[in-house]
Amino acid sequence: MSTLIQKKICLLGDFSVGKTSLTERFVYNRFSERYISTIGVKISRKSIVISPEVTLNILIWDLAGSEEFTGVQSSYIQGAKGAIFVCDLTRPKTLESLEKYNRQLEDATPNIPIALVGNKTDLASECKIDRYSLEKEARKFNTIAITTTSAKTGRNVESIFEALAKELV
Repeated sequence: MSTLIQKKICLLGDFSVGKTSLTERFVYNRFSERYISTIGVKISRKSIVISPEVTLNILIWDLAGSEEFTGVQSSYIQGAKGAIFVCDLTRPKTLESLEKYNRQLEDATPNIPIALVGNKTDLASECKIDRYSLEKEARKFNTIAITTTSAKTGRNVESIFEALAKELV
């Protein structure tokens, strides 16, 4: 008989870094070129078989990255067991702003595992953030995994969610 475990994770990062696109790619294996800003929070769910004995049901809370939602984010973060910080590799400011999200996370649920994602590798000619910069920023957080992804192509999307899922179990 398999054990079913349920855990909540939050995706945090500035607007338009690709949080919703990463979630859509991971949960539904789809990508849309249309940009629709998340208002508040969007919750998705996916089950991951960790072993023959354990299945993890992850609730993915995709939080809006707009400044106007900063005040309510803390209440959305409550109860999270893990987080994915997302920056846009073409916009260095989005990497710098992760410290703000880390402070919010630490205030609401301290010492939970964090995966750091540099998204949009499909825009290689426009990328301004390198691996060294990601690793340097990751040292500031409780980071268990660092990777670069492309929600458009699916590159490393599955693996980063699975790395965090395994850490949660």
